[in-house]
Amino acid sequence: MQIKAKDFRVGEGATVDLKKWPTKVEPVYKSKKQYKKLLVEHVAELSAQQQLLYADNRYAILLIFQAMDAAGKDGAIRHVMSGVNPQGCQVFSFKHPSAEELEHDFLWRTTRNLPARGDIGIFNRSYYEEVLIVRVHPELLAGEGLPDQPHHDKDVWKDRYRSIVDLEKHLHENGTRIVKFFLHLSKEEQRKRFLARIDEPEKNWKFSSADIEERKYWKEYMEAYGACLAATSTAHAPWYVVPADDKENARLIVSQIVLDTLAGLDMAYPKTTPQRRKELLAIRRQLVQREK
Repeated sequence: MQIKAKDFRVGEGATVDLKKWPTKVEPVYKSKKQYKKLLVEHVAELSAQQQLLYADNRYAILLIFQAMDAAGKDGAIRHVMSGVNPQGCQVFSFKHPSAEELEHDFLWRTTRNLPARGDIGIFNRSYYEEVLIVRVHPELLAGEGLPDQPHHDKDVWKDRYRSIVDLEKHLHENGTRIVKFFLHLSKEEQRKRFLARIDEPEKNWKFSSADIEERKYWKEYMEAYGACLAATSTAHAPWYVVPADDKENARLIVSQIVLDTLAGLDMAYPKTTPQRRKELLAIRRQLVQREK
């Protein structure tokens, strides 16, 4: 199976019913050995593209990962980005907002961590939490100190969708290319992974009783995600729904989409001017003479 990014992309203005989107597809690898080989190839190419991104210094890349618990966000980030230069890539994980963050608008805590030109930034969860977990638990709005306490109706989310789309358009116009991944996990696969976290001692640290509480809201989360993806997937900042029941396959899909994004940029290594070349040759002569 060849990975085609368009197969996973949410079209602009599309209606999204996640029950109709697969959580598992035919794998692109035939064995664990082939999976590892493909991933190594992707990682090597990503490393080369990152170096070009840094040298070109006109674009920034922002990768956003959202998912239900145990969908494999951490693993996807760790494996796909394993070959990139840490100096040009930063990962930020966003959990419950701090007291300081609640004193600002809902976009503040994430936008201050945006990548610079030439860099790759990764958000493990993001400002989208404000239209996902807050939508499922609207009582959280009460703690955000908004001047006009919002009614828990659709207008609140429409306003936030608009703010997000406007921000992403602004970033795109200024050189940041945004790619957003929703790792689509089935409820049954989540159950299996939770059991593994309980049954395998070395995975106990990954499990929290809060995970079970949130699982009770599965239907509400699927509805919130569907509405969010439909409202905020745009030509300049698309969402990709990645089937996540097969972790290895999901990683290959994610890495291919990132590679396609980088390959689609008009990047080139800076050309040396005749004057600069003349300077370099003069320095080279000095270095050679000192060796004699």
